[in-house]
Amino acid sequence: MQIRITDEKDWMLLKQVRLAALSDAPTAFGVSHQTATQYTDEQWKERASAKDGPEFWLAFMDGEPVGMIGGAISGRHRYNMIGMWVEPQSRGSGIASRLVEVVKARALQKGHRRVFLDVSPTNERAANFYLKQGFSFIEEYEPLASHPQITVQTMVWPSTDGI
Repeated sequence: MQIRITDEKDWMLLKQVRLAALSDAPTAFGVSHQTATQYTDEQWKERASAKDGPEFWLAFMDGEPVGMIGGAISGRHRYNMIGMWVEPQSRGSGIASRLVEVVKARALQKGHRRVFLDVSPTNERAANFYLKQGFSFIEEYEPLASHPQITVQTMVWPSTDGI
């Protein structure tokens, strides 16, 4: 297995994986599949190259992309983990843990001691996975942008002390 940060030449792979994620788990992300399919090739290239936005990493098995994750600094100057997804047939293989470790390492490289993410507490599989990765829930809630009827709760790593 290989994990690497994307650049502009990876835009089609990023698009492929992102659209697969949005099809597989449509209520787990802040953007809808319908919205993402309307992005132009230039927008995908910008996303893959991290121009003025989040960085993305792809996980590969036997040369094929099987997962993704992103990291971005929010308007609140927090380092946020976003877009985490592993294809169903590769789940349980350790890919997800390795993707999370990449984002934690990048946050530390950029001088952030904490990583934040949002997850629906009713998405028990994801919430339990993040708890096992050292994240904990904090008392912050907001509607999911793509599905405002779903409330997501913020989780933080490594600790909630002193927030």
